[in-house]
This record gives sequence, C-alpha cells and structure tokens, in this order.
Amino acid sequence: MKDVSKLILEDGAVQDRRIYWDQDIYEQELEQIFARAWQFLAHEGQIPNAGDFLTTRMGEDNVIVARQPDGTIKAFINSCPHRGNVVCHADTGNAKAFTCAYHGWAFGLDGALATVPLEHDAYYDAIERPRYAMHPVAKVESYKGLVFGTFDARAPSLRDYLGDMAWYMDTFLDVPGGIELLGPPMKSILNCNWKVPVENFIADGYHVGWAHAAALKAIESPLSPLAGNQAYDVNTGLQVATRGGHGFGVIWDAAAAIHPEGGAFRDWLAKRTPIIRERLGEWRSRFYNGHWDASIFPNCSFLYGTNTWKLWLPMGPHNIEVWTWTLVEKDMPAELKQMMVATNMMTFGTAGMLETDDGENMEQCTGSNRGWVTRRGKLYSGMGQVREGRHPELPGIIGKGIVCETSNRGFYRRWAELMSGRSWEEVAREPRSAPNREVA
Repeated sequence: MKDVSKLILEDGAVQDRRIYWDQDIYEQELEQIFARAWQFLAHEGQIPNAGDFLTTRMGEDNVIVARQPDGTIKAFINSCPHRGNVVCHADTGNAKAFTCAYHGWAFGLDGALATVPLEHDAYYDAIERPRYAMHPVAKVESYKGLVFGTFDARAPSLRDYLGDMAWYMDTFLDVPGGIELLGPPMKSILNCNWKVPVENFIADGYHVGWAHAAALKAIESPLSPLAGNQAYDVNTGLQVATRGGHGFGVIWDAAAAIHPEGGAFRDWLAKRTPIIRERLGEWRSRFYNGHWDASIFPNCSFLYGTNTWKLWLPMGPHNIEVWTWTLVEKDMPAELKQMMVATNMMTFGTAGMLETDDGENMEQCTGSNRGWVTRRGKLYSGMGQVREGRHPELPGIIGKGIVCETSNRGFYRRWAELMSGRSWEEVAREPRSAPNREVA
C-alpha cells in the first residue's frame, strides 16, 4: 500500500502528481475508496415501478439496480456467479428476472439464483442456490430521491456520509414536488484521471473567466465580464468544504447565468424563492438563487443553475466514462424543462461548448504526468487557504470568494483518509475543525 502521507501534504494543498497516473495508486483507490464509499446509482424516478431496473458502475464493478416488488431498491454485481459473464446488457428496462446468455442461469429481481438449466440431470440437485446468488451491494439507501450504494456493510448511513452537504443540497432537494433527472444520460469518454473533473467541479472558479471566456461571450452570459480574469470581487460568492470530502462553490444571484434564454428560469426562481425561504430560511433561499459547482465524494458532480448532473466513472488511471443528466424540479412546466435540457446539451453535454473547454484541459492535466520526471513533481491547491475558516451560521469550512480552492483541499483530505486504509470508526473519531478564524 502506498504511503499516503507522502502523496497529500500541507493539509490537502499539495498533491503528488503520481496520484493522477500510477496504476498501483489507482488499484488502491478501487480497494480503499470505490469498494467502501457511497456512490450515486440513480434517482428513484428512473425506476418507479416494480421490475424497473438500470445498469451502472461502482468504480469498475458493473451493477444492476432494481426496484423490488415491495417497492424497495436493491443492487448487485452484474456478473454471473457461474462463469462470470455479464448477465444484463440493457441500460434500462423492466424485467421479472435476469438470465445469463451463456448458460441460462436465471436470477430474481433481488439477485437470488432462481433456475439452473439441467439442475437435476447435470448437477444432480447439488447446487446450493443461496451460495450462488449475484453479489449484493451491501447497502442501498435513498436521500430525498437520490439513490446511493456502498459495498461496505460497515459504512456509515448515507445521511451521515453526506453530512453537512445534505444541509446544503436540501436547498434544491426540498423544493415542492422534489427533483428529477432527465435522460437517458449522455455518455462520452475522456482520457483523464477521474479526480481531475471532480476537483474542477468542486472548487475551480479560477478557470471560469479564462478557459470559458470565449464560450461565455458566445452565449452572452451575464458571467462574460469575468472573461480574462481582469477583475474579481471576493464578495460575489464563497466555497464550502465539508468533513466528508464533498463541497461546492456558489456565485450569488447567478442560477440562470448560463441560460441564453433564462427569463423563464428567473421567473420560476422568483416564484419559488419565498417558499424556499419559509421552508429552509434566508441563507438557503440565497443559495437557491446562486449558481453552484459541486461534487459529492468520490465521483458525482453537479452544477445547480446550469442543472447538469454527472458521474465520472473510472476506466483505469487515465480514462473515464462521463454520464450526464439534466436536473430539474418536477413541478417545472414542460417548456422550462425542455429549455434546461437544451442548455445542458449546449454547454455541458457531450459536445457542449463548456464541456469541450474543460475536457481538453482535463486530458492535458492527466497526460502531462506520463513523464517519469514530471510525475515526481507536486501540484499546488493553496489558493485562499489563509482566508478560510468558520462561519457563524453556515456549516463546514468556508472559503472567502468563489475563486479559491477550499473545497479542493477538503476533497483531498478525505481522499487521503480513506486511502490510508483507516476504518470508518477511526475517521469519525478524528473530526476536523475549521481553522481558528471566522469568515463573514
């Protein structure tokens, strides 16, 4: 096992470049992070009825997520216990059972072995069926419609895992009617390490005015004055790092800033804001009108405002598959939902203008580390470290302004904790307090 204390330094601000390239570190991530952490599987609305299912991945493990006859949701590895073949090749559907195409072994919606061809004549009734059920995902839980799973039966509850991030996400999850994800997801391949897009979405307000300068001008976004990073007002937003490695940045009053025809969205926000204020208070009504860049540890990211929801599915240390949905409020009128989908496709879809900007940079940030000498260098995420601290009303560690790297450091602190092999109990016994300064 790699000594993580030499890979993440200065309270998360310095990263060893090898974490973006080396195969042995990646294998350690699969074991210590993806085999233990809660990972996003689906929104409940994607599998509303008994027998509804979808296939996805947790790390590099293929899984089936299925709605049970009793309404609960279960998940299990999509691989036949007989000879290992993929059992279900469909992305989504409705089924009464799953049958392996190789030898015909069939499994119930709960993954239990149901029937075996020639069980009497060839196996002589000697198969212990419970022993050959499909491998279950140990825990599957939902938080206000968002379904996550973990392979680790000792993991904390999903609510405890989300921690302070749940308080912030309630800003849009607790709207009347809730939310939904519109799909099917757009899918693409990027030649980058999975952590690069996570850190881009969790903390990188710095790149917006530079990497996206031309795109912001082309769509005539209210954010286009940021182009060129010529000026910066630290009061335009803030960043939040939570204990669990989740985090986000928010630009105040910018939820509709990326939508070329954002009038209908602004009207919707104005209509709903009093409801949010009454339900959740003044601060979260303010977050409701902001534009977020956010990530849920380890590999789920979203932009609230642009309303894109993403999974960065690892395919080795240098490649990922990107899945992209559009996040909307269920009660939005159909034409507003369609506008959100169109904007998402134009900006952060597979061929979106902003996605293309980011994708090229993400690939270069990974590929540059192939060099033996380059790989032994360090990278620095110390922006704003001297200005972050506690807030009198907001949970987590707060970074002053949107252009800082507070959330990035929080992500790598949690990465290092899990990569060290420490148990959930050990991690919980060492809570991190915010720096001894107050951020207004």
